[in-house]
Amino acid sequence: MLTSLVRKARQLAADPVLRRWIVLRALRLTPGEPPYDAHRPPYLGGGWSSLPAETPRATFAAAPPGAPSGPLRLRLAGQTVTLEPGGEAELIVRNFGDIETQLSLHRFAWVPLMGKNDDPRWVDAVWSAWMERFGTPDSSWAWHPYTAAERAINLLAFARRHGLPKAAAECLAAHAPAIAASLEYFGDHHSSNHLANNGRGLYLLGLALGLPQATETGARILVEEGRRIFRPCGVLREGSTHYHLLLTRSWAEVWLAAHAAGRPEAEEFGRVLDCALSVLPHFALAGRFPLMGDVSPDCPPSDLFGLLPGASRETGWMGRLEASDRDLLLARLGGAVDGEVLAADGWRRFDLGDWSGLWHADPDGFSHMPGHGHQDCGSFELHYRSRPLFIDPGRGSYAIAGEAEEYVSARAHNGLTVDGADPYAANKPYFAPAFRRRMAGPPPRLERRDDGLILESHGFVRLGGVGIWRRSWSFTGPRLILGDEIAGRGRHRVVRRLQTTMEVERNGEGLILRGADGSRVLVTAPGAQVSVVPALSWQAYGEGEPASRIEISVETALPWRGEITVEGL
Repeated sequence: MLTSLVRKARQLAADPVLRRWIVLRALRLTPGEPPYDAHRPPYLGGGWSSLPAETPRATFAAAPPGAPSGPLRLRLAGQTVTLEPGGEAELIVRNFGDIETQLSLHRFAWVPLMGKNDDPRWVDAVWSAWMERFGTPDSSWAWHPYTAAERAINLLAFARRHGLPKAAAECLAAHAPAIAASLEYFGDHHSSNHLANNGRGLYLLGLALGLPQATETGARILVEEGRRIFRPCGVLREGSTHYHLLLTRSWAEVWLAAHAAGRPEAEEFGRVLDCALSVLPHFALAGRFPLMGDVSPDCPPSDLFGLLPGASRETGWMGRLEASDRDLLLARLGGAVDGEVLAADGWRRFDLGDWSGLWHADPDGFSHMPGHGHQDCGSFELHYRSRPLFIDPGRGSYAIAGEAEEYVSARAHNGLTVDGADPYAANKPYFAPAFRRRMAGPPPRLERRDDGLILESHGFVRLGGVGIWRRSWSFTGPRLILGDEIAGRGRHRVVRRLQTTMEVERNGEGLILRGADGSRVLVTAPGAQVSVVPALSWQAYGEGEPASRIEISVETALPWRGEITVEGL
């Protein structure tokens, strides 16, 4: 309790926008949180309350009988656990330091990640232990609606390949009313992609088990949420490339199921899927898939790379599809949304010569709330000669502690801070749209030109004495000039940062970045103090590799202008 109060007090002291909202709210000059009926999306109708229990009509082959042989390595979110035969009951009640690790166990998220040589009888063994302890729906984390939906989907996918664990059909049918009773709807201002996942769980459960009411409710949620959580160009509005990939997978799953069942909503699911797929060619940089925004604990990003242009279709989620489903999905791949249309929704891809990069500047300035975006306005991921040069490190975990918060901030991005402040204040779900517009100023402009890009942002204007920030990227052959201008008055501390996984060494007044292949890049910033600190680059939830954070600092009077030169050698 005390720790929470201290943290909130520090947030308030460091956030003039939040203080302004509190004052305006106290004076009733800005509205409070909009009213809503929790767990009851209005599109389900005023009389809708939940779902009745439905008897499963479908039959499944039984999972392989008998006890598993040998140990099993369970890949959970942020941690891998080795399970020995007979240790299932102890595993099920084990407590983990990160709740997402705990939830991935209850979601059976480790099942799709099992290796080809892993004994499938392990699933029945762990399921039996889980049923013994958690088989009756309750209010615990094991039956949180998102967790229940994921568990059902993962077990049904396993059943299609290996058969259903014993006594699973009746319990899985009970998942539908349990999910429906606690749908993650909290008004438009505070409902995330979780509500869509609730609908996905209901829909796939309903079709697989023959539950008509669950199917219809899931279909309605998916149709409405598909229109709500994606921006007009097809990109997920929540500000994360991994989550966009994840939700693209979700719509691929429900479209394939709807197509197989001849369902009427298949056309609408296909429309959303096509739009989401059309964004992926812009995200697929040559050196790697950039993990901008949060990294989801649901599955490693690499498990979904089969959806990307030119990727192998034989591994990961795509590799687990039936050949006929894979062919149907492949027929929908290939189209790309117009780059200017994508830019209007906050994302811009730029390629010139040996350079290729991805930029994000949310059209509202603030990261979308609720969402998974970071303080990355003015930041970017940049590749040179098809190799990652400056990367977005993603985020390692959701733990409310220093390291998790650090990777959301501008300190962990290739952007700029003024007096330690991020480009925009932290967003809150209860901020009214008019208040957000007033605090953020005009929308940030990220425009393309022949030799690069230009950004203009009013986000720092909330700070005393700080004006408009303009940033430019100018590419000429092997050289990039990264220029910054900040209007205003008074003295301020300006820190520009670059994140890289390349080896960094000092070279006179500059830095040499060395790639594992022997490539070299020179970075110079005249008139600034340059330091290098260790960091991490996250490849999956809780799984990082060493990286370096280059900090380029000046104490300066405003207005100010500075440049960073980056040149391939």
